[in-house]
Amino acid sequence: MILNTFNLSLKQIEQFNKYYKFLIEENQKYNLTSIIDRKEVYIKHFYDSLAACFTLDFFKINNYCDIGSGGGFPAIPLKVVFPHLKLTVVEPTKKKILFLQRLCDLLQISDIEFINQRAENFILNRREYYDLVSARAVAVLPVLLELVLPFLKVGGIFIAYKGSNYYEEQKASGNALKILFSVIENIYEYQLPENMGQHAIIKIRKQRETELVYPRRYAQIKKKHL
Repeated sequence: MILNTFNLSLKQIEQFNKYYKFLIEENQKYNLTSIIDRKEVYIKHFYDSLAACFTLDFFKINNYCDIGSGGGFPAIPLKVVFPHLKLTVVEPTKKKILFLQRLCDLLQISDIEFINQRAENFILNRREYYDLVSARAVAVLPVLLELVLPFLKVGGIFIAYKGSNYYEEQKASGNALKILFSVIENIYEYQLPENMGQHAIIKIRKQRETELVYPRRYAQIKKKHL
């Protein structure tokens, strides 16, 4: 099985099976993913989400927030494998939040908070709070940094899932990292099984509290990132 690398229990294997079936059933209603082939979903969504296990000890993580969760990647696969995580999923599209709520009921996973807001609005409630924040297929890295880093407590980690062309985004992020008192700690490059793509996870650690002026409004961030 494609996910054997992660030493899943029989219960977790069944949860991923249910996840796949429910994703495909609901995809016509919610437009969650363009990937519907079973093997591709397992590799490009499930395996890719869990690849963070190779660069981070999740047993040391307590409060975890995923920004722009969409179909639940990477947050829900990680929650299945590490059920102790106190998870917050932030997704601005209401129908996707409804999908995620129904999915988690089906998988019988709990201790999840569903936030139907944009990140720059939700930050008012959770500043300097999380041990870990993730984002996958949300925005370019310089934009993400300003949206995400204010959520992290000092010493917290942001993991950004990127494709093989991450280098340009990394290069453009130097100023934002400096202003937001953070540093790239590691870049984990990996090949998906069956040659389905070269990806990278950029691991960023927050060193000091973020100034209160950040994040700016999204229109400002997008118009001119730090």
